Amino acid sequence: MARVPAAVLHVLDRIRRAPRALVRPRRAARPAPAAVELAPRPRPWTRALGLVAVVLAGAWLGLLIVGDVRVPVGPMNTTMTLRPSLTGGTKINVSPLGALQLDSHVAPVRLDVNVDQLDPDRAQALVDHPERLSGLQDEVARDVEHGTLDLAVRSCVAVVAGATALGLAVYRRPRRALAAGGLAFTLLAASGGTAYATWNPDSVLEPKFSGLLSSAPSLVGDARSIVTEFDVYQKELARLVTNVTKLYDVTSTLPAYQPDPTTIRVLHVSDIHLNPASWKIIASLVEQYKVNVIVDSGDTMDHGTAAENGFLDPVEDLGAPYVWVRGNHDSLVTQRYLEGLKNVHVLDDGRARTVAGLRFAGIGDPQFTPDRSTKPGAEASQELAGARLASALRDQRAAGTPVDIAIAHEPSAAREVDGEVPLVLAGHVHHEDMEVMKYGTRLRIEGSTGGSGLRAVEGTYPDPIQASILYFDRDTRRLQAWDQIKLGGLGLTTAEVSRHLPKENQPGATPSPTDGTPSPGDGTASPGSPSPSPAESTP
Repeated sequence: MARVPAAVLHVLDRIRRAPRALVRPRRAARPAPAAVELAPRPRPWTRALGLVAVVLAGAWLGLLIVGDVRVPVGPMNTTMTLRPSLTGGTKINVSPLGALQLDSHVAPVRLDVNVDQLDPDRAQALVDHPERLSGLQDEVARDVEHGTLDLAVRSCVAVVAGATALGLAVYRRPRRALAAGGLAFTLLAASGGTAYATWNPDSVLEPKFSGLLSSAPSLVGDARSIVTEFDVYQKELARLVTNVTKLYDVTSTLPAYQPDPTTIRVLHVSDIHLNPASWKIIASLVEQYKVNVIVDSGDTMDHGTAAENGFLDPVEDLGAPYVWVRGNHDSLVTQRYLEGLKNVHVLDDGRARTVAGLRFAGIGDPQFTPDRSTKPGAEASQELAGARLASALRDQRAAGTPVDIAIAHEPSAAREVDGEVPLVLAGHVHHEDMEVMKYGTRLRIEGSTGGSGLRAVEGTYPDPIQASILYFDRDTRRLQAWDQIKLGGLGLTTAEVSRHLPKENQPGATPSPTDGTPSPGDGTASPGSPSPSPAESTP
C-alpha cells in the first residue's frame, strides 16, 4: 500500500473538522442590560395622598364655583354657602353691622349665611300690613328649610363634579377620575353624617357677636326672655332674622338695650394691672348695659405703691357702685386708699355688704407679690384664706343673711367655698373660665380687663381685654345668663360678645331651687374644657 504523504493527511484532517466547526452551537446571547429607571415608581400611599389632595382641591373649587344658593328669607335676600372649615358651625354675616357665629355642628364644613340686602317691597308690605308679622316666623322657617335642602343638593353635585373634573385633568384616565368623584361623595356623606350627629339647635341660645353687632346685646333679648322664649330652633332662627330686619330698618342706629326691670346686672372685671384704658371701657359697659354694680376681683394695680394711687381716682365716676377685693399685686396701701373713695365697697376677712340688691362677701389675697415671685407656702395660704371666707359665709347664713356672691382673687382660694354660696368670682389667671364645682357652687373666673397691662407686649400676641355682664333675677338672686365680652388687645380693634346660659336655664331643664343653696349643673361656656388648676404663678 502506498503511503500517503503527511502533508496530504494534514489537509484531509482540516477538511473533516470543518463541518463540525460550521455546526458548532452558538453561545446563548447574554440578556441585554435592564434599562436604567430614571424615577422610582410611586408608592401606594403616595398615590393615595395625591388622590386625596386632588379630591379636596376639586371639591373646594366646586363649592366656590356653584356651591351657593340665593334664598329669600322673609323680607331679606340671603346667600347660603358651604365652606371647608376645621371647626364647623354657622356664620351669619350681616354686612356692614358684623356677624353672628353659632356652634351649630362639628364637621369639616361651615354654613355661611350672607344677608345681602333688605327687599324694600317685602319690607314695605310688612309695614303696611302688620298682621303679616304673626306668620313671619313660620314663613322664615319654611324659607330656611327649602334653602338648606337646595344648598345640600347643589353642594353635593358641585363637590362630586369638581373632584371628578380635576381628577380627569390631572390623571387623564376616566377610571381615576371616577374614583376621585366617588371619594368626594364619600367624604361629603361622612361630613353630612357628622354634622347631623352633632347638630345642636340650642346653639342659637349662645351666639357670638362681632363687629357693630357686639354693641347690640338686645338682639337676643334680656336675661328673662332668653330663659322663657328660646324653646324651638325654627322660631329662634326666625327671631334672629326678624331682629336683623329691624337692624337694617334703622340702618346705623342700633336698637337701645332695654333691660328687664326684674334683672340685676353685675359687671365683673379683674386684673386691670394699671391699664388706664380699662376705665373708659368699664364706663362704656356700665352705660350700655345699665350695670347696677361693678365687681373687681383684684390686681387693679401692678406694684401697689402709693405713687400709683392716683390711678384709682376714676373709680368714683364710673356710674355704679364698685365692689373690690385685694389681689396679689394690690398692697394694703392700695386697699386703704380705695376705702377712702366714695362709691367703693372694699371687702376683706369675709366681710359682707348688700349692694344693688345682692349680698357680697370677699377676702383679700394673703400674698403680695408685685415682682411676680412665688413665695413658699403660697398655696397653703390661699387655701387658708378660702377656709376663712367659707367660715364667714356659714356665719352669714346662720344669721339669716345668706351671701349671694363670694369674691376671692385666686381660684385656689375660691374653691374652698364650694357648697357655701351659689356663686364665687375670681381672677388671677388672665383667662376666663366657668365651672360648677363638686358641691354645686359655680366658679366664675374672669380674664384680664386690662389686657394683662404691660405684660401685653411680652407674648407673641397681645392679650385680649375681657369682662362679663352677669344677669341675676331680682327675686331669687340667682344667675340667669351672662355675656362674655372680649376686645382685641394692644393695637387691635376687634370685639366679640357671646351669650351663655346656665344648664338649669336651658329649655326643658328642671328649674333651679330658689332657697339660696347652690345647685349642680355644668353651665360652662365651653363644655369639655378643663378646669383651671390651682394657680401656682403670680400673673
